[in-house]
Amino acid sequence: MTILKIERLAHNINVPAYQTDGAAGMDLCAAIEEPVTLKPLERKLIPTGLKIELEHGYEAQVRPRSGLAIKHGITLINCVGTIDEDYRGEVCVPVVNLSNETYTIQPQERIAQMVIARVEQAEIEVVTELSETLRGAGGFGSTGKYAISK
Repeated sequence: MTILKIERLAHNINVPAYQTDGAAGMDLCAAIEEPVTLKPLERKLIPTGLKIELEHGYEAQVRPRSGLAIKHGITLINCVGTIDEDYRGEVCVPVVNLSNETYTIQPQERIAQMVIARVEQAEIEVVTELSETLRGAGGFGSTGKYAISK
């Protein structure tokens, strides 16, 4: 198990928490004093009032909360945001309202989840050609629409 060090800033009253024993992500709350309203297609950066310190070889992934996404169209601009192990600034959440209705984020509302994941840096090798595969250069949609039973 890795250790996540958390510094709470003055405008934060919550520490991220796993809501169940089997949860992969811990919830992040909006550390705001007043409600923040998002019009349709509007985006804003919401502070969490947290700074974190990750162990070497780990990242924090900030992800949307599925309930906010399906019920209200609230998701993250970059879908999954990476917080690198050497970042020491405040964790903020870039939210967007993809619905046709205005949505208001309330102070201390759970707005995202954070997953801690092990990462590895790759050694780069420049080559003149890559190995062949059955798929080749087939891109979006190239493997078909339906699953193939085996």
